[in-house]
Amino acid sequence: MDQYQDIKEGEKGAWISIAAYLILSAVKLGAGYWFLSDALVADGFNNLTDIIASTAVLIGLKISQKPPDQDHPYGHFRAETIAALVASFIMASVGLQVLIGAVRSLFEGDEAVPGLTSAWVALTASVCMFGVYEYNRRLAKRINNQALMAAAKDNLSDVLVGVGAAVGIIGSQFGLPWLDPVAALAVGLLICKTAWDIFYSSTHALTDGFDANQLSTLRGTIERTKGVRSIKDIKARVHGSNVLIDVIVLVDPGLSLIESHRISEEIERRMEGKHNIMNVHVHVEPYEIEAMQFREKR
Repeated sequence: MDQYQDIKEGEKGAWISIAAYLILSAVKLGAGYWFLSDALVADGFNNLTDIIASTAVLIGLKISQKPPDQDHPYGHFRAETIAALVASFIMASVGLQVLIGAVRSLFEGDEAVPGLTSAWVALTASVCMFGVYEYNRRLAKRINNQALMAAAKDNLSDVLVGVGAAVGIIGSQFGLPWLDPVAALAVGLLICKTAWDIFYSSTHALTDGFDANQLSTLRGTIERTKGVRSIKDIKARVHGSNVLIDVIVLVDPGLSLIESHRISEEIERRMEGKHNIMNVHVHVEPYEIEAMQFREKR
């Protein structure tokens, strides 16, 4: 299965998330207003933002399937990252609205106690969302799709939000009505935290940031390739769900062009087999010349 088929497969997870969030947000908002639960209403708004985020992931997956063209020689894979960035701004705005509403409710001293049924609604929704999380996590891991894995992590945060809302609702039944808006406050903070995490990872990728520990691991794999004397330089960047690597390796100057090319092919094969990276640009230079230049500098 090639990378475009993988992306197409990932659309299933996005559609399942959208369908689940549509149903759960309607149920939570309806039950929250009916049973007077600020926490459940906040959780419902959280799911509304998740619809937007999942839709953004779906749009990004569809655009990223477009083949390379004259303006995009590397393809359109970064559409996933841009869509996630847009979704993070929308999620942050809704999170702030939830926070403002929760703080207002606390200061107004609303003594309304939410119905216990709303707690069962929140817990049932969390169980359903955990099933969606497991499906998306396994699918993302199987096709190695970072965008879908991010959506799965968002699913898991929704599970925790639902449990937190239920705790607040149940607590209010024991003479602690302030616990429900406090739970809503926690939900708002979690929405903003999720938005920040998506924003940070998206901007890090768009500015060609790359994890130093992962780069060190890739370097180690290349250094252990037969025929490679040392690495002069190595760079990596994220392109959607793909990793692009540029590396300069030093080899025995007595090797023929064909033999040097075989080393390059072996590096590419090892990177695909060990790290599922299929975009590797290898430049070969003679080791002896590099060593002479180093001695001259000293």
